[in-house]
Amino acid sequence: MGITRRKFITRTSISLASGAALSSVRGAEPGSPANPAERPLIVSTWRFGKEANDAALSALLANGTILDAVEQGIWVPESDRNNSSVGLGGAPNAAGVVQLDACIMSGPGHRAGSVAAIEGIRHPISAARRVMEKTPHVMLVGDGARMFALEEGLESVENDTRERYEAWRKKRAAAKTKSSERNPSNHDTIALLVLGADGTIAGGCSTSGWAGKLPGRVGDSPIIGSGLYVDNDVGAAGATGLGENVMRYCGSFLVVELMRQGLAPEEACLETIRRIARKEPKSARLGINFVALDKQGRYGAAGSGKGFKFAVATKTDSRVLTAPGIGPLDIGPEGGNRK
Repeated sequence: MGITRRKFITRTSISLASGAALSSVRGAEPGSPANPAERPLIVSTWRFGKEANDAALSALLANGTILDAVEQGIWVPESDRNNSSVGLGGAPNAAGVVQLDACIMSGPGHRAGSVAAIEGIRHPISAARRVMEKTPHVMLVGDGARMFALEEGLESVENDTRERYEAWRKKRAAAKTKSSERNPSNHDTIALLVLGADGTIAGGCSTSGWAGKLPGRVGDSPIIGSGLYVDNDVGAAGATGLGENVMRYCGSFLVVELMRQGLAPEEACLETIRRIARKEPKSARLGINFVALDKQGRYGAAGSGKGFKFAVATKTDSRVLTAPGIGPLDIGPEGGNRK
């Protein structure tokens, strides 16, 4: 049946109005401001991300760049020797050595730098930034990454030994017999995203990785597009949890691409996890979580299970929120890397 010009114009107008209404709803999600006055905006993973966010905000308020904010924010958990999954306080690998991974990405210029399986460097996020800013490369690993960091004058400490691994293993075994095993302070990767007052975006990621991992194992955290991805035209996303389940799907890149297609940050995180879950065995414990922010100043997060905490900071507020999860299982207090 034919359609008159009047009916076509009427239907088109209704369709456009519906689309505008949907955009309005998406932009007004609770806890997800789109007001430019809320910039700068900082979003990070886990409860300990709050202290990292506060340090990042302080760097910005002291006229630092968004990269300064990322770096100095991540210094906080990297410096905390009580943090068992970020920095040199992290759990060692199977050879008794703490090997660290980190990356940083700058929206302007679409630049990135990372280090993997680096030993004895107090701030791997700083090594990653120097790779980005001072070399033609994106990633350095192992001894090469350590030598580069030392040449750059970064602080180093003596490498861990087998004795440290034995001490960790005994402590872990003892904890399994106690109710205090589930310590909420023992979490996972720090992924930190910054939207600057001028609308530019940067992000960083740092971790000691999977406890007891094989020497040389590298997870998603230093892999651009897996543990972290930034697109200055769209937004940024970071991951935490079991890295193998993130890197096989380029998880953070997928979150950003879904935001490019129009999804709000929280829904982009949820849809990424749903897509990964559809390809995984029904019995698989994914153990993955994402945080994201977009160019409009909206933010969100999601986990494969219930209880994932993430931190958000602006000039007027700094808090810890709980993200939605797609599955019934509680993620537990130690994310994926403590598996």
